[in-house]
Amino acid sequence: MEISEVRITIRPDDRLKAFASVTFDNCFVVHGLKVIEGNNGLFVAMPSRRRSDGSFQDIAHPINNEMRAKIETKVLGLYREELAKAGGVHASAVESSR
Repeated sequence: MEISEVRITIRPDDRLKAFASVTFDNCFVVHGLKVIEGNNGLFVAMPSRRRSDGSFQDIAHPINNEMRAKIETKVLGLYREELAKAGGVHASAVESSR
């Protein structure tokens, strides 16, 4: 399975840096991924929903570490490109596709 497109929307928040949508094999898209600034740097959080007990449950997620790494590499790489295009400042509506 190949990643055929990634769209990034940069956010001006402290911890939530961007939203991402990832298209696989030009036929399946997952919306709602998040680029988060964690205690150990940036990471990609999968789309999730809040459960009635306040915890979160992933809606979609990779099954193995290889696919998780592939998604994270693509999303964070494009996020950094878009941030550089915006001059390093958070623009609220910077979008791109690859």
